[in-house]
Amino acid sequence: MTDSHRGHTAWRWVYLIFAALVALMGLAMAVLGGWLLVLGGTPYYLGAGLLLVAGGVLPFLGRPLAGLGAMALALFITVIWALIEVGSKGWLPAWGLDLAGRVGVIAGLVGATALSYLFWRTSIRSRGSLAALAGVGGAAVIAVGLILGFWERTEDPSGLVQASARADVAGDSAEEWTHFGGTAGGRRYSGLSQVHAGNVGELEVAWTFRSGDASPAPGRIFYSSQNTPIKVGDSLFTCTSSAQVFALDPTTGYVRWRHDPGTPPEAMEQLFSVACRTVAYFDNGVSGSIPSIPAVPGVTPAISRTGGGCERRVYVATADGRLIALDAVGGYVCRGFGQDGVVDLTLGMGLREPGFASNTSGATVAGGLLLVGQQVSDNQRRDAPSGVVRAYDAMTGDLRWAWDALRPDAQAALDPDDIYPRGTPNVWNVISADEELGLAFLGTGNPGADHWGGNRTETEDRFTAAVVAVDLATGATRWVFTTVLHDLWDYDLGAQPMVLDLEIDGQSRRAILQGTKAGDLFVLDALTGEPLRPVELRPTPQGGLLPGERLSPVQPRSVFYPNLSGVPGPEPERIDARHLWGLTPIDAALCRIEFHQRRYEGAFTPPTLDQKGMVLLPGTVGGMNWGGLGFDPERRLVISNHSRLPNIVDMHPRQDVQDRSAGSGGTRPDQAIAPQSSTPFGVTRPMWLSALGVPCLAPPWGYVAATHIDTGELVWSRPLGTGYDMGPLGIPTRLKIAMGTPNLGGPLVTAGGLTFIAAAQDNFLRAFETATGRLVWEARLPAGAQAGPMAYEHQGRQYIAITVTGHARFETKEGDYLVAYALPPTGPDLTGVPNGAAADPDGTAPEEEGP
Repeated sequence: MTDSHRGHTAWRWVYLIFAALVALMGLAMAVLGGWLLVLGGTPYYLGAGLLLVAGGVLPFLGRPLAGLGAMALALFITVIWALIEVGSKGWLPAWGLDLAGRVGVIAGLVGATALSYLFWRTSIRSRGSLAALAGVGGAAVIAVGLILGFWERTEDPSGLVQASARADVAGDSAEEWTHFGGTAGGRRYSGLSQVHAGNVGELEVAWTFRSGDASPAPGRIFYSSQNTPIKVGDSLFTCTSSAQVFALDPTTGYVRWRHDPGTPPEAMEQLFSVACRTVAYFDNGVSGSIPSIPAVPGVTPAISRTGGGCERRVYVATADGRLIALDAVGGYVCRGFGQDGVVDLTLGMGLREPGFASNTSGATVAGGLLLVGQQVSDNQRRDAPSGVVRAYDAMTGDLRWAWDALRPDAQAALDPDDIYPRGTPNVWNVISADEELGLAFLGTGNPGADHWGGNRTETEDRFTAAVVAVDLATGATRWVFTTVLHDLWDYDLGAQPMVLDLEIDGQSRRAILQGTKAGDLFVLDALTGEPLRPVELRPTPQGGLLPGERLSPVQPRSVFYPNLSGVPGPEPERIDARHLWGLTPIDAALCRIEFHQRRYEGAFTPPTLDQKGMVLLPGTVGGMNWGGLGFDPERRLVISNHSRLPNIVDMHPRQDVQDRSAGSGGTRPDQAIAPQSSTPFGVTRPMWLSALGVPCLAPPWGYVAATHIDTGELVWSRPLGTGYDMGPLGIPTRLKIAMGTPNLGGPLVTAGGLTFIAAAQDNFLRAFETATGRLVWEARLPAGAQAGPMAYEHQGRQYIAITVTGHARFETKEGDYLVAYALPPTGPDLTGVPNGAAADPDGTAPEEEGP
């Protein structure tokens, strides 16, 4: 046998193997396509599947050319069908990836079969073979080009130099960053402009800090610190998931002091995510600025640990219900606060289990008070701990008032043996305040059960998913605006209410901007709660009610601004079968089958026992969530980021729920079904993923956008995040295709015309030009950064800092980092900058004189 003959024989077997694979693929598509057709779906899968079966079987019957013809026809139909489906949705961003997912596997199998036939039947050096290779190669180049057309590129910022003078705005952060959102108003804006589009490309790592804090029980205790540090005076303060507090030198990241409260692991086990979003800072104004403590590697500062002083304090809350006051200079416990330095947040809560309710967003300091809300482990029981918000004296720790939806008098004393009302809407996000108006602004969540409200009172409904203004001095409710009526979808308010000034009809108005999981931007008068931009009540789906449940016939919709729950646009996105997707025809068909089996009629499709359950879009992560919004007061742009990731929600009758709830011996990691005890139903609500672990909804899965606050115009939007660190079956693709990923963590907007944001499921910090949305810089991070960046200036140098600890529930890489970026200390942009020179060459801060 000649070598040529043996080669041809080998290619024949290769050809037949590929033909068999085509037949198997076609068979699966035909079976699933038939099922889909019965459910009212597209006939494509059945038709294309039958053609592929024929194309794969005919070669075994001695008709190879006819088989290739059937395959070619199937591929042609696939391409036409895919183009029609992708195009009829409006050529969404990342449409190339969408198209590749619909066509790629079939094209690859058919192309491989055709080439192997060609090599079997002809010499590999023949003109026909070479022409075929050239054709296939050209097609591959075009396909890759389509995909790489969405490659995330950093724009060349040369020539985009902007003014580097500081643009301070009253009330916004400049040199310091004193709250989670910069200030108590939550605008996430820095008045610093030393870093701008003309020099952002020169940013480099100035220092990296590692806390050493890691989950004591991975898989049972889910870390995600979500922390935005604060910077006051000569120190940067940060906290970790277990509430360890560090004071760092802002120039070098060296540790000035550390406090470990020893949070017990059993208290952290009940939390969905163990977080410490921020610490709080208070200065009684007695002793001036914070004195400098030199931070030198390996040297512990000589600080008194007696507990005296404490005029400047840092506060941290722990998962087991302690609010601890620490001296901001020395890090020791302030013994005059509460009981020996600690306020017991469990008093009056009737927790049943440690960690069932705890503060994860940090206290807000306003009017000499510490405003403390709490997360309550959701969907455990209807009689969960109270959603009470409490105000404590920042110096003594005395309770000043306790607000709750069912407490008409926030200053009424609680009897020693009594508890706050059970199961009421809680405030788990960051609280905002305006000392000038004497008001605090609360964004509320849901009562004890998210997805069943048959026994909620009218008062509970009024205060669910609502913006509530309370009097700072008394805790009395001043007004309430409900964003979702009788919320059954977990559309609680995660984003911090933002305080800002607007001009309405020629008159300046203090306003509250509230972003929601449902994608709305509501603008409300800060004094009255009156909508300052049009809000309409829109009809919502009815019928299919759970026994004992009720529905609101309408839901409020902010119509002046775009909806930011799906693809940004004037109306909330409503998907259909065309929006579904897979990496292969098989997982795509399975997603379509499930879609047709479930109920879906838009964002307010009610939970149901009919069909297989329902599709929830926006999903439980939103829309907009706890990262909050950013606001550029000069460009009048609201910067938002949101996810576009559906969940599937199944309600389980009580007799089918075996899982015990928290407080009855159950813990979240052990539950197959969230029990919602004391209601007729348990619930499961996983992210809607295909058999390969990718969303059933075609990308993008996350966006960053800019909306003009005065005109309502969507100025720009773009997918946020790539598949570099994620992929099918959890395998990173290492492809920087801007397809958009689900995201958690807010933006930082600066006077330098830049928006910094991480948040996505890839490990990058990015800078966008705020006015245009152009990507002008990105930096690779050592782990996931589900947190909001912050900016500060120290010794004449501007820093951008971000917490990089990952998010276990979000399945991003975990770590223990805090990374700060700055321009090179000798760079030309630092010359002539006010307020001092760059840090000393050895990287340590020079010692300053005390007060």
